[in-house]
Amino acid sequence: MQILLWLVPPVVVTLVAMAWVGWVGRETRGEVDREESLRRLGAALQRPRPTRKQAPLPHRRERSTGVAVRRG
Repeated sequence: MQILLWLVPPVVVTLVAMAWVGWVGRETRGEVDREESLRRLGAALQRPRPTRKQAPLPHRRERSTGVAVRRG
């Protein structure tokens, strides 16, 4: 059990770092005004969407039965 004691400091540092990042990230998030978010949504919906070109369907091969058959 004593051999595992070297794992304690990295685990503690990792947990402290996770808590710190969570706390710092939480403070930078501000509330967005409802009208501003609706304006952004409306602008995004009004933008033209890019069209995708349809790729040709791949040629379907016959399903293998697992038996080798010579053609000829």
